[in-house]
Amino acid sequence: MGIESYGLSVGSLPRGPRNSIADVADVKVGHTTVDDPAQELHTGVTVIVPCKGPVFSARPVAAAHSLNGYGKTCGTVQVAELGYLETPIALTGTMNVGRVADALVENALREEARAGHALPQSVNPVVGETNDGRISRIQARPVGTKEVLAAIDGASKDFARGAVGAGRGTVCFGLKGGIGTSSRLIEKDGRAWTVGVLVQTNFGRMPDLMVCGRHMGPRILERIAGDTDARAPEKGSVMVVVATDAPLSSRQLGRVIRRATVGLVRCGSYMGHGSGDIFLGFTTGLSMGAEGGALPARERVPEESLDAFFRACAEATEEAVLDSLVEAEAATGLDGTVYHSLTEFL
Repeated sequence: MGIESYGLSVGSLPRGPRNSIADVADVKVGHTTVDDPAQELHTGVTVIVPCKGPVFSARPVAAAHSLNGYGKTCGTVQVAELGYLETPIALTGTMNVGRVADALVENALREEARAGHALPQSVNPVVGETNDGRISRIQARPVGTKEVLAAIDGASKDFARGAVGAGRGTVCFGLKGGIGTSSRLIEKDGRAWTVGVLVQTNFGRMPDLMVCGRHMGPRILERIAGDTDARAPEKGSVMVVVATDAPLSSRQLGRVIRRATVGLVRCGSYMGHGSGDIFLGFTTGLSMGAEGGALPARERVPEESLDAFFRACAEATEEAVLDSLVEAEAATGLDGTVYHSLTEFL
């Protein structure tokens, strides 16, 4: 449904037809959700597939940024250094990162073999995480190769949002968080570009929550008086994945994805000590694959045109966070705390 179903709107730029990261050409998203109440497991994995064919060979140009580094991500150091992806981006729960990284390596070998390519001797899996231990028994680590490959194989343009995949057990501003997404369209110099954002939300304090410029957190607190967890210090994280089809360099992508900070602030985040706020970005419009030592001539978006991309990233991030909140149904934590859906208060 999205926030527009509640008469709310973010920003001024037009949205893509799906209002999702999948509005960017060739980008798909897949989930595997692990939901086993008897074992107290409510977690999963979400995979963003950035291009057609083997990602390792295509090597889409990418960037990474750590706003607050309280996180256990994998692969971001090489993305920041070399400026491209070698695997899809996977999001999951904190304790699953190692197992998911191993599964991405397995998938890279599988894809290269299917394509008839020589098998790589080094693969840089990219995994982001948030800690879903308030709702799921995180030490069980139930997400592995089977779940990751199923998410990749099931990736599509039309995907579920809310408490699914990597968002199944997350909490955002004291409410039920999850997976959210949004997109913006840009026209510059006679060209049309798309910027899409997907978030895994597990951050923020309820007293700080802002919804489209309205300070709703205190109003919600009045209605759920006695819920002490809602007043606790910020101790979660957020993963922001930004995609575009514009030919941006890795350095330019880095500038764009840092503007996700604006979207988080507009929702009320102060990026607390215990919050890992990590941004990843990639473009389908530029790749590092099959260079063969040549110096190919490539178009590039001029620096003075980046303002539109900054605005698009900020707007889409803010709406994606709100999308995760309205799409997620209420859930009960391991200690009995109820994490309400934002829709109960709109």
